[in-house]
Amino acid sequence: MSKLGFIGLGIMGAPMAAHLVKAGHEVFLATRSKVPADLLTGQAVACASAQEVAEKADIIFMMLPDTPDVQKVLFGDKGVAAGLSKGKTVVDMSSISPMDTKEFAAKINTLGCDYLDAPVSGGEVGAKAASLTIMVGGPDAAFERVKPLFELMGKNITLVGGNGDGQTCKVANQIIVALNIAAVGEALLFASKAGADPAKVRQALMGGFASSRILEVHGERMIKRTFNPGFRIGLHQKDLGLALSGARTLGVALPQTAGAAQLMQVCSANGMQDLDHSALVRALELMANHEVAKA
Repeated sequence: MSKLGFIGLGIMGAPMAAHLVKAGHEVFLATRSKVPADLLTGQAVACASAQEVAEKADIIFMMLPDTPDVQKVLFGDKGVAAGLSKGKTVVDMSSISPMDTKEFAAKINTLGCDYLDAPVSGGEVGAKAASLTIMVGGPDAAFERVKPLFELMGKNITLVGGNGDGQTCKVANQIIVALNIAAVGEALLFASKAGADPAKVRQALMGGFASSRILEVHGERMIKRTFNPGFRIGLHQKDLGLALSGARTLGVALPQTAGAAQLMQVCSANGMQDLDHSALVRALELMANHEVAKA
């Protein structure tokens, strides 16, 4: 069994790390707060710092909120870089800037270590079910070495290209998801305002060309008003910010992405940044002075 490290034990990271522990690996854990007691089973060990994790593990996974968090954990005081030795592998499963990812990878490479960017899609449900989609950027050999571990956490695992390409793929994913949530929200709002039963409209649409995973899962959330977070609006806002920032750099217009980002901003401005991203529909409801359904 491998000696693994896992840094970042939030909504997504905790169940992902738990799959590695359950598989019998020796896993060294670190997080900003106290390591959850239910993770400290088998060969799981709590560490005091990211540096300690990197010193003890051969493959170090990270699952953190944003680019500055990854930079701090990698290169800050008692960070991963300080504990690395030649031949180790760093795997960042956070969703962060593709451009910064390339810089982080280059710095880790100078230490004689491999770097994979491997952001995921599937939310808390996918993390718990080990059914995440994992989009990987980095060297072929490192990918093949880590792939059996990815298979403990996900189902659809793809090496997209070199470092940064995994993050680029994740940004593209977040564009598609955001626009689909907005489309489902607009459709159900229109149906409800027109006097139709949104639950029955959704049921009918599920059998046609408009059917989608977003309509299935988040459409139901909009109708049942269950906005407890699987993936928070604030985090999706961050991802759309990466998309729009990248678009400016590339000279590309993303008008629909900008619109979805503004809807999420409306939600955040009204204190809803910690709700599930399906609550984007609340911005549409505020503008229409009408809710898709009553709780």
